[in-house]
Amino acid sequence: MFSYFFRRLLLMIPTFIGITFLVFTVTRFVPGGPVEQAVLRYQQAAAQGGEGGGGTASGMDENGQISEEMMQRLKEIYGFDKPFYQAYGIWLWRVLHFDLGVSDTYSRPVWDLIKEKFPISIIFGLAGFILSYSICIPLGVWKAVKHGSIFDTASSVLVFIAYSIPGWTAGVLLLMIFGGGSYLNWFPLGGFQSAAIAKDSSLYAYVQDAVYVRDIPSDVLAKYEDLKALKSKSESSQITSEHPAFSSVPADKIVKMNNPSYKDLTLLGKALDIGWHMFLPVFCYVLGSFASMTVLMKNSLMENLGQDYVRTAFAKGLSEKTVIFKHTLRNSLIPLATGLGHMLSIILAGSFLIEKVFNINGFGLLGYNSLIARDYPVVLGSLVISTILGLLGNIISDLLYCVIDPRIRFS
Repeated sequence: MFSYFFRRLLLMIPTFIGITFLVFTVTRFVPGGPVEQAVLRYQQAAAQGGEGGGGTASGMDENGQISEEMMQRLKEIYGFDKPFYQAYGIWLWRVLHFDLGVSDTYSRPVWDLIKEKFPISIIFGLAGFILSYSICIPLGVWKAVKHGSIFDTASSVLVFIAYSIPGWTAGVLLLMIFGGGSYLNWFPLGGFQSAAIAKDSSLYAYVQDAVYVRDIPSDVLAKYEDLKALKSKSESSQITSEHPAFSSVPADKIVKMNNPSYKDLTLLGKALDIGWHMFLPVFCYVLGSFASMTVLMKNSLMENLGQDYVRTAFAKGLSEKTVIFKHTLRNSLIPLATGLGHMLSIILAGSFLIEKVFNINGFGLLGYNSLIARDYPVVLGSLVISTILGLLGNIISDLLYCVIDPRIRFS
């Protein structure tokens, strides 16, 4: 089995090169790339300068077009001055040294941008993943046990209604109903954290206590340079209970933070705020895999319940609960194991459409916005991460086959 997985790991190398080379080549030839966008911006700036009577801009010829020298300089800046195969080799060498380049849009290293978005996508992806399997497996088992009953029929109707609605479409509908539009104002319109917390919000009770710097005794104030700076900046500056000088202020001077936001909440308040923002997006994540996983679990369990070893177990007098959960369930989980490995890429990459609808600044939305802006360093950096996760997911799926079903061997 070790040799099999070793060969699979080696096979990742040509697969990775093939995927990235194909996409890299496409980015070299599609119109509207970074060089064309830079030329357009330069021409617009030159036209505005010409309207102001500034004359011909540097790098422009007499006809108002980009000069050959300026065009060559732009190609050098964006790496388009070499043949695409040579440019790919240079890019791949940098990737092997963990250098994904610098974003054309943000003017920041691509690694830094990706690392900022990863935690958000991991939180949403893991929550959706855990809820999907926690709901779909028990529901599929119960539907198989109660096959043909009213519960099975009614749940099947709901399951296939959910299957017919894409997650991002459901997100738009839920925001319209529950996001403070024409109907209810139960959930925020999007984002991951509250930028401002109103006094009538239920989260306001979790805003940290604070005191004004002007109410701190002078002898205590003299001990802390940061408090002196705050007081000189504004008399209405505040500190929270986390600061050592907080305890020196009388209880009647304690107030709530002014203009509180997420960072001003207690630990419990921060958890509730994130959960409040996560509810609708995670619901849409779960909706996408809800129907397929439930039906797959039900059909797999029903198929195994018809096997000879199950009939033998019942003939020995074993209870239905023992037969299902001790003998049948493990074999029925084999088809779901295929999806476990692939879920790795979904957890981290997220669904860019759902992130777009809910304005979640995650990894998926970063790749989508970069593709729209023709920010190819970020697009290729996102491709590197997604490709590696997808290839590792395939190997994890095979490994899970071995763990769940001892009959499977790769030797």
